[in-house]
Amino acid sequence: MKRFINKILFIAAGAAAGANASGTSPDPLLKTVVDGPQRSEDARSRDVYRHPLEVLTFFGLKADAKVIEIWPANGYWTEILAPYLRDKGHYTAGVGGKPENLKKFQDRFGAQPKVFGTPTIIPLDMAAPDLGPAAAADAVLTFRNVHNWMKADKADAMLAAFAKALKPGGLLGLEEHRARTDKPQDPKAESGYVREDYVIELAKKAGFAFVAKSEVNANPKDTKDYAQGVWTLPPTMRLGDADKARYLAIGESDRMILLFKKTP
Repeated sequence: MKRFINKILFIAAGAAAGANASGTSPDPLLKTVVDGPQRSEDARSRDVYRHPLEVLTFFGLKADAKVIEIWPANGYWTEILAPYLRDKGHYTAGVGGKPENLKKFQDRFGAQPKVFGTPTIIPLDMAAPDLGPAAAADAVLTFRNVHNWMKADKADAMLAAFAKALKPGGLLGLEEHRARTDKPQDPKAESGYVREDYVIELAKKAGFAFVAKSEVNANPKDTKDYAQGVWTLPPTMRLGDADKARYLAIGESDRMILLFKKTP
């Protein structure tokens, strides 16, 4: 997969300002999968905030890669990644939470090989994160999870596990709710927001080099000062009908999209 890694770095080097800034066209197969019938209507409704085609193109994802997704939750990205990697690559999901989360995920994505292939689905515990064989993955991807690991004081352990799982030069693609820069970082990230510079330093400490960032999921409407934190906004809408129109107008959170390389 050396060619995959080299090409991905070439793409990302010119993409500091936004997804696909290097002019690289999205893979037609990836676009077909993003538009495919295997995706739920709920997932599709969130594309306006999450831009899956642009994000995965920015990450340089290729169909023959070995990719691990960390804590895929309800499978928004799995609906895209597993079919895309089905024939030439391989998708692994490290599922967090209760045992029933793992079973639910296996029942949904492990029982339709014609659609999702034969993904590897494993439990992933913050207390002892194990992603399988060392130096075997081309890319590790995770979406809006760093704040959870910070709250549990496990961010360093999780990032170290990612570095261990990746080949030398392998890629870490990361999305997180982006905090304001005019306030210090809460080490527990109780609001769900994390400063971009804080995340970059966490990754560097784990042995990653920062490659590039994208602003494709930036949201300047997000003021990031809600009493119920990021969960005030869609899709959680923790306040229910209170000021519902206001929060729907803001949309989902302002998000950083960061790309890192595992250093030798």
